[in-house]
Amino acid sequence: MALAVMCSGGDAPGMNAAVKKFVDYTQKRGERPFLIYDGLEGLIDGRIKEAEFADVAGILHRGGSIIRSSRSKRFYEAKYRKMAHDNLKRYGIDGLVVLGGDGSFRAMERFWEEYDINFVGIPTTIDNDIYGTEYCLGVDTALNTIREALDKIYDTASTFNRAFVVEVMGRDCGYLAAISAISSGAEICIIPEVDFNRAVVEKRLRYELENGRRYILAIVAEGTGMTQEIARWLSDDMGMDTRITILGHIQRGGIPSSFDRMMGFEFAIQAVEHLLGSKNSNKVVVWNEGSFGLLDIETVVNNKNRVNPYHLSMLNVLD
Repeated sequence: MALAVMCSGGDAPGMNAAVKKFVDYTQKRGERPFLIYDGLEGLIDGRIKEAEFADVAGILHRGGSIIRSSRSKRFYEAKYRKMAHDNLKRYGIDGLVVLGGDGSFRAMERFWEEYDINFVGIPTTIDNDIYGTEYCLGVDTALNTIREALDKIYDTASTFNRAFVVEVMGRDCGYLAAISAISSGAEICIIPEVDFNRAVVEKRLRYELENGRRYILAIVAEGTGMTQEIARWLSDDMGMDTRITILGHIQRGGIPSSFDRMMGFEFAIQAVEHLLGSKNSNKVVVWNEGSFGLLDIETVVNNKNRVNPYHLSMLNVLD
């Protein structure tokens, strides 16, 4: 069989580990691996080549994706999906592995409904917002990047008696903010999943400030849109010298952690194994309670992911 891999949507650490293992494992199984460059745009334009050892040698330590990625408005037009399908047929590709998030999987669902493709998705997004899986590739590295930044911000906050409002990624999901707040000991966490009880938090903070607290760290998920509001509250109402730090795209990059490399390997192996035994797959590899499984893509894209209630219960915002 000829199998291809591509990356779609936002990049995440561990993509290269998955791409390398895809190539190595496909070759080990006696099949032909192909690389699709530049995601859906590359699939439309035919930027496809059969993979060689040299293509994936020495890439495990690199962030991002050596085959690059893209978001594609063109793919939502029927004529371009036909071009993408024709390119798969031209190269004789029998199965497709897509590393991506919710938007990528919705595109693949449409593609699968129209054409006889054999598809497996690998949940790859630092937002960790894909339904049906506890873990998405790239999350561990992103959390460690955020943790390192917060540790350094704490040094400055405590030295100058300041409040820092730190905005983290996550789109409409508060996972990164919640876990980062818990693991860094932040005093405030603002996430989309929970209404911010300002009165309760303000009462607690005023008591702590009166009894020796000299700094405050607030973690705000970007999807709440509350970064500026929280900064004004801390400055104007709480009387704190306040600074805003938006971590931005540094959360996507960097050397992937050992865990993300191992997860990239395992996700890729699971995807290849399933494709080799399928003819018309529409599955996504998922990881729950320490084990891998498969879910139909309709189930994944038509349900909303929720942050673990146990993690939510650990946040001060729920006091």
